[in-house]
Amino acid sequence: MPIDNSIQHDMTTYQQQIAVHLVTAVVLLDEKLTIQYVNPAAEALLLKSIKKLKGLAFHDVFFTDSINGARLAKIMETGQEFTDNDVVLTLLEQEPITVELSVSAIELNQKTYILLELKQVDQLKQISAETFQLHQWEAARDLIKGLAHEIKNPLGGLRGAAQLLSRELTDEQQEYTKMIIAQADRLTKLVDRLLGPNQLPKMQLHNIHQVLEAVYQLVQYDNPKNITITRDYDPSIPDIEFDQDKLQQAILNIVNNAVQAVSEQGQIKFKTRIANNQTINGKLVKLAIQISIIDDGPGISLKLQDTLFYPMVSGRDNGTGLGLSISQTLVNQHQGKLSCKSRPGRTEFIILLPITKENP
Repeated sequence: MPIDNSIQHDMTTYQQQIAVHLVTAVVLLDEKLTIQYVNPAAEALLLKSIKKLKGLAFHDVFFTDSINGARLAKIMETGQEFTDNDVVLTLLEQEPITVELSVSAIELNQKTYILLELKQVDQLKQISAETFQLHQWEAARDLIKGLAHEIKNPLGGLRGAAQLLSRELTDEQQEYTKMIIAQADRLTKLVDRLLGPNQLPKMQLHNIHQVLEAVYQLVQYDNPKNITITRDYDPSIPDIEFDQDKLQQAILNIVNNAVQAVSEQGQIKFKTRIANNQTINGKLVKLAIQISIIDDGPGISLKLQDTLFYPMVSGRDNGTGLGLSISQTLVNQHQGKLSCKSRPGRTEFIILLPITKENP
């Protein structure tokens, strides 16, 4: 559908003076709710040029319950604008996005048009949520460590007292002290796991794919479910400095969770890529290595996703809830970030490791 000559002139002036400089996406609709203009920010948001978008019906591009034809028509009649926060838009051939949306009516050349202003907030919300979760994880970790230390000290005394007492008892009575010692040892091991890694990483130059291949071999040796494990590696990823044993343990914990989650003949994928301009623990990192562990299991319940990396949190009845917490600690020791995205049929754990000047 061609643009009216009158609006073409107005839009050219508008673009030159204001719209081209806006970071907010601007979309202009006519009375038939067809797209007459989008600014460069909207082109970037929609991943389509104005030539491909103009003349398309609004609902052929946007899909959302927050905006419907009746509501837009009412705005054209009354001129009353509205603003919605956290509007989820499903865009044509794209993943859903979350935006702040403002809708108003404007007059151009004695005609009324609908002006949509959209500001994507997914990344800001993600950074805010990740920062909050990191602080909560650190608080939970410190609390658990404090409790673990308080438990460990009397456990040592209890075990020692049981050993001394056993010397004064008959063989039959020593069965009770042996039980006390065995349970004290079991609790001590649990407390040691709660305390987590207590040594700083030994940083040496390695290739991340060596670690992934080692984990791959370990899982392949013991694979009763006949799980298919595929690898999609980026060979251009440079060597960086990390502790090979610690990072292998972090990845192995994640993969073991995936193995337990998937069904018989399920699928797990190892994937590596270079990631640009990532926010890691509140800092902008220009280059990072992204390691993804992807499985086709049932997914992680929403109520667990916010606390997934906390100690003692598990989605399995027999789980200790320590594996992912330890992985988070180990990745954090490398100044990296561990996160998770999950839905039924696809769970992806993502490790980001910065490529710094020391890690060229």
